[in-house]
Amino acid sequence: MQNIKVYADRKKGTINKNIYGHFSEHLGRCIYGGIWVGKDSDIPNTNGIRNDVIEALREMKIPVLRWPGGCFADEYHWMDGIGPYESRPTMINTHWGGVTENNHFGTHEFFELCELIGAEPYINGNLGSGTVYEMQQWVEYMTFDGVSPMADLRKKNGREQPWKLKYFGIGNENWGCGGNMTPEYYADEYKRYATYVRNYGGNRIYKIACGPAGDDTNWTEVLMKKASKFFDGLSLHHYTITHDWTNKGSATNFDEAEWFMTLKRTLEMDAIITAHERVMDKYDPEKKIALIVDEWGNWFDVEPGTNPGFLFQQNTLRDALVAGINLNIFNNHCSRVQMANIAQMVNVLQAVILTEGSRMIKTPTYHVFKMYAVHQDAQLLETDVENYLYSNGSESIPKLSVSSSMDAEGKIHVTICNLDPDNAADINLQLEGAKAGKVSGKIITADKINAMNTFEAPEAVTEKIFEDAAVEDGAVKAVIPAKSVVLLEIA
Repeated sequence: MQNIKVYADRKKGTINKNIYGHFSEHLGRCIYGGIWVGKDSDIPNTNGIRNDVIEALREMKIPVLRWPGGCFADEYHWMDGIGPYESRPTMINTHWGGVTENNHFGTHEFFELCELIGAEPYINGNLGSGTVYEMQQWVEYMTFDGVSPMADLRKKNGREQPWKLKYFGIGNENWGCGGNMTPEYYADEYKRYATYVRNYGGNRIYKIACGPAGDDTNWTEVLMKKASKFFDGLSLHHYTITHDWTNKGSATNFDEAEWFMTLKRTLEMDAIITAHERVMDKYDPEKKIALIVDEWGNWFDVEPGTNPGFLFQQNTLRDALVAGINLNIFNNHCSRVQMANIAQMVNVLQAVILTEGSRMIKTPTYHVFKMYAVHQDAQLLETDVENYLYSNGSESIPKLSVSSSMDAEGKIHVTICNLDPDNAADINLQLEGAKAGKVSGKIITADKINAMNTFEAPEAVTEKIFEDAAVEDGAVKAVIPAKSVVLLEIA
């Protein structure tokens, strides 16, 4: 019996709903074919945006969506994506497959997508190959309510009122694909560009600087020391790689050793965030600057027979566990982590949706996000876990990943991932500062570790009612099945 103690009277801060954010890049079939099919498509759409995808994303309650990249952001010139479709120039997507894009999905289309799915827009500006003037003009085009060349151009293109834009990233991965810069050089460039990302009217920009890759705390140190008074958030990118970048492993054909290694690598996110928090705390002890984990998730080898530049991978029960573990980690670090954006929303990497022509399926990761939505804007509760170990060979990791919160109605939600693929976990969950009246739950699991949803079997891995929990003597007793993600709601 594993003991979990949840302190209902010890609130640790608000879990920002934006932790449940997403990311859509011009990469492979994420935008074209996945989100955008064009107004003349036989696939049902709203002004070119797929209706089935709109409906699925609304149901999942996406709070914020990042666009247009990623590496693509630092080669994207926004003026190519506005105006009549027939006059928009094409471009070569040099980062992702060398394909030619027609620029039919641009600024106006992105804002309409956000409006249709109920998400707040997060736009990433081009610092790598763009100019200060180009970035300044884009912000003016989107947010200025008055008479100016950019506002007049926006109106000419069919948008009379400016949009509300809060989140704006100034560069992406500038240590790599965004210019191969040193942190010192980027810090100076950031300050120059950020100076001209202006607030117009009542719009207030929340400026996000390019932060580190993985455990590069030196990048964080330099940015916090040289430029922190000029940004509101610092990004962090970290992907789960089972082996290494030259052999990332199969998304679907794996054994328990690879299952174990993937989950072990996923758990490293906690130590990585903790290391960056220590550096940020030196310069910002009041935690006014957020850590924005705006790229995370599993990165496997592409599916056989697909374009290697499109990063298309299937999604299994293993991905569901990776999503649940990461979201629990972000919840537990909510005092510093204020946004996270899984990569990517449709047809790319750890996608929540896959499409094939007119067909669409929701992946196991989709169902985790939908299930965990109860944590959005809830109060994180202090939680103690008596964790057993799950071992594979000579290595061991914690068996359970847990986070807990209380919503505005006083309901307590506990999300539990059992990483062990073979053995259930008997838990005794005790509440301090509250009394458990009744418990209900949901579960995501399957018979096989590589179970997946396909176009032929779209609901092989999905949310189901969890019935193996009950209140006994004021505590919640539950059996958490092997290889599962479970939500308990305690009233």
